[in-house]
Amino acid sequence: MPDFLLVMKNIHKRFPGVHALRGVDFELRRGEVHAIIGENGAGKSTLIKILAGIYTADEGEIVIDGAKVDIDGVVSSKAQGISVIHQELVLAPSMTVAENIFLGRESMKGLFIDSRKMHGDAQRLLDSFNMDLDAEAIVKSLPIAKRQMVEIVKAISENSRILVMDEPTSSISDKEVDFLFATMRALAANGVGIIYISHKMSELEEICDRVSVLRDGAYVGTEVVREASKDKLISMMVGRELTNYYTRDFRPPGEVILRCEGISDGKMVKGASFELRAGEILGFAGLVGAGRSELMKCLFGLTKGFTGKLWIRGKEARISNPIQATAAGLALVPESRKDEAAYLVQSVRYNTTIEVLPEFIKFIFVNRDKEDEITSHYIRLMSTKTPSLEQKLIHLSGGNQQKVIIGRWLASHPGILILDEPTRGVDVGAKSEIYAIMNELVKEGIGIIMISSEMPEIINMSDRVYVMNQGRIAGCLERDVISQENIMRLAAR
Repeated sequence: MPDFLLVMKNIHKRFPGVHALRGVDFELRRGEVHAIIGENGAGKSTLIKILAGIYTADEGEIVIDGAKVDIDGVVSSKAQGISVIHQELVLAPSMTVAENIFLGRESMKGLFIDSRKMHGDAQRLLDSFNMDLDAEAIVKSLPIAKRQMVEIVKAISENSRILVMDEPTSSISDKEVDFLFATMRALAANGVGIIYISHKMSELEEICDRVSVLRDGAYVGTEVVREASKDKLISMMVGRELTNYYTRDFRPPGEVILRCEGISDGKMVKGASFELRAGEILGFAGLVGAGRSELMKCLFGLTKGFTGKLWIRGKEARISNPIQATAAGLALVPESRKDEAAYLVQSVRYNTTIEVLPEFIKFIFVNRDKEDEITSHYIRLMSTKTPSLEQKLIHLSGGNQQKVIIGRWLASHPGILILDEPTRGVDVGAKSEIYAIMNELVKEGIGIIMISSEMPEIINMSDRVYVMNQGRIAGCLERDVISQENIMRLAAR
């Protein structure tokens, strides 16, 4: 098989209660960008983790360059020339950008790390990619988009022959996406095989040659991208046609339920003022670093010492911590579920009910039936795929983790729901389900603030859109003038 750089045959993987992969086949050619798509829980990340040496396949074989190989760990995977950019970033947050890029490959001077050379090499590498990044910056001080770029540069710098990218554009700007795609084309031209996992259907046609579809842990088929329609791929993924992808019944909104005036955090947010009405989805758009997430963290009491005023249902509110925010009827689903929301080693039950403990705990007595009832309700509502209530969150796919987190906050019965990138890393079927739930919530009178970097999502789901630019509100677009051109005009001026 000289044409194939990688062949994975009949791959099976089982976890307690879950047959995650059921005889999956996959082939990657030299110089090819080959996409793997499927709903959350379809097995994409599991297949990649087997290739990366994080998991070991229960059955099947892996062939690289015509020779069967045994990948029994991360070290052996890298020895085969495989680099993986995972969906959930695996950087060391307390180390510098340079230390992360060269982790395990440090420049040495005798027995000691040559820190000056390493940081210099890293800075030249970043500059060669036109990265606005300081090699000496501590990673945890960077926004998620820049951490993502560090992960990408780190993988590219390893000169691998097989490069796996799991949702690499989920939190980076259009400019950085252009850089990424240009780099991918250059690598493919030099014979590198690239496996590309994405839920953004628009990216497939732009960058991918072929696409393989997984569904419920099984291989469905492979198509040439330029010959396959979007509808056909979606049907292969979900096993049905999605006739109404974006679900919105636009109705006249109700009264103002949240009013903010002059909110500033002394760093990113500068005098932001806006209003949210009952029964509307209020979109927040802007470029990466515009201050959208930072503004919402002020409202939810996650930022100490912010200035400005806010009124909830006509009464001035003083919120200095999340407990006060929740008591006032606010709920926040943050952008980074792994760092800011998910209790990964705890169960689905724990993650669903942690914000509503008084509903089933009285003094020292725990009503397990009530706790099960709450958990089961939101599993059904969100169509979460889990073998049981006791399944640890870490064993769910990224999209199903997101559903559990949204369900957790819905369980608190908020009047104001803040969703920061609610469909990041979520497949098209799950996106459609989340949109339908959002539509039902606003019909019940809940006000939703939605931060999104996906322009179609903002345009199709929002009643109004506030656009932020360098920490300030640049303007508000009413429903009849919401367009990509008008949003970008305000975001980039």
